[in-house]
Formats: sequence, structure tokens, C-alpha cells
Amino acid sequence: MPVLESTEFTTPRSALRHRPIGDEGAKPGKPTTSAPVPPVQRASRTRSTDTQVEIDEWQREADNASTNTQGRPSVRRTSAPAGSKTRSQKPTGTQSLSKAKQAMKRRAHPLFYLGLGMLSMLILWTVAMAAANWFGTTLDDVRYGRPRTFQTDQFVGHNETAGMPSHFIAINLNGRVEVIEFPGGDAAHARIFLGPQLYTSGSDLVPVTLTFMDVNGDHKLDMIINVQGSQVVFINDQGTFRPLRPDERSQVEQFLQHHRP
Repeated sequence: MPVLESTEFTTPRSALRHRPIGDEGAKPGKPTTSAPVPPVQRASRTRSTDTQVEIDEWQREADNASTNTQGRPSVRRTSAPAGSKTRSQKPTGTQSLSKAKQAMKRRAHPLFYLGLGMLSMLILWTVAMAAANWFGTTLDDVRYGRPRTFQTDQFVGHNETAGMPSHFIAINLNGRVEVIEFPGGDAAHARIFLGPQLYTSGSDLVPVTLTFMDVNGDHKLDMIINVQGSQVVFINDQGTFRPLRPDERSQVEQFLQHHRP
């Protein structure tokens, strides 16, 4: 084939686009990448079904994730805000009570224990006194009854010719002390001697007793009323009893000091 004929139909070089080969075509100032440039598909070409496959695969993964989420118990986590301090839970029940006691022991002053001891002693003393008073009242109820009554027999020389002693009854009737005498045991000639009037609280429960002693040295037994730790003397004179005269009081007081009934 002749050379001249073939060169007439050759495309001129100006019609071909310049394609850089290697690094010669790289412009200065622009970064060069060795990654291949993806080809751009034309709009006239039909796209492949890869996109639909990817969508189906994504839906399948989403369904699996929702199934796993429903099967597991939901756990909700809350993060504490920045800068906040974690507070310990407050103790309840016996823990709070024990901590309160420990705090009180730490804060208690020594004088607190001293005052507590004195208060305890006062309470014990009050309870002991109340118990003693109750016991004494109960014992008097058994011995003297209510109203408080005391009885005794004594030879005092009053109508006792038959050999019968005189009978005496001492009674505390609502705080008024009275003594009833039956001379020689004869109730027809009974005599009543009025003693002191008691005004203190609970005076109606005070027991009254009688003793007989010769306080003036006339060889006759005189009657002594014992009430609330004091003595009231009646002198045996002319077959009966009479109160003390003022001139006899000093002698009788001296006798009672040396001879306690």
C-alpha cells in the first residue's frame, strides 16, 4: 500500500485531546492523587440493580436490629451532669437510729450525764417514797382498819370491883381523835374523851394508840394518847380522866422525856 494514500485520511493531531501521561500533566500547586477516577455513567444507560439490592439488605438489617431490641429488656442510662457530685443514699431504719445515737454520744457534754444521773436518782427516790407510803397505808389498813381504831383493856381503878378491866376504844373519826371508856366493862357508864383535831392532809388515815403510865407520881395510871409522834396526857383523878392543868405541864414533860411510852 502506498504511503501517500494512507496519510491523506489520517486524523490531524489538533483534533486529539491532550491526555497527560504520568506526572507530566500535573499542574503545579494542585495535589495529585493516585486513586482511580470512577467512571461517570451516561444518563442514557440503564442502571444496574445494585442499588435495589443494597436497599433490601439495609431493610433486612433494620428488621433484625428491631427484633433484637424487642427481645432484650430496655435499660435506660442517665449520665450525671458535669460538675455534679454523687450523693450517698440516706440510711434508713436501724442504720439511721444508730448513727443518730453515735452523733449524740459525740456531742454530749459531761454535765449532760451528770444531770441525767441526778434526774434518775430523783425519779427513783420519788418512786421509792410512793411505794413506802403505799405499803405503810396498807399495813395500817390491816392493823387499824378504816376509820382508824385501837382497842385495849386496862385496870385504872374506875368501877372495877367485879374484877373486870376497863375497856378503851381510840378512834380517828375524820381527823377528830376520840377515846371511849367503858369503866369496868360497863357500857351503861361509857365516857367519851375528846382528843386533838388533825388538820394535815390525809389526817383521817393517821392511826391512834393508847398507853397508860403514872406521870405525876400519885400511883394511878394516867392515859396517854399517841398520835403523829406526839403525846396528849389525861390525868387520872377522882375516878375519871381530865386534861393537864398548866401547873402540871412541866412535870409531865420532864417525865415523858425520860420515859418514852
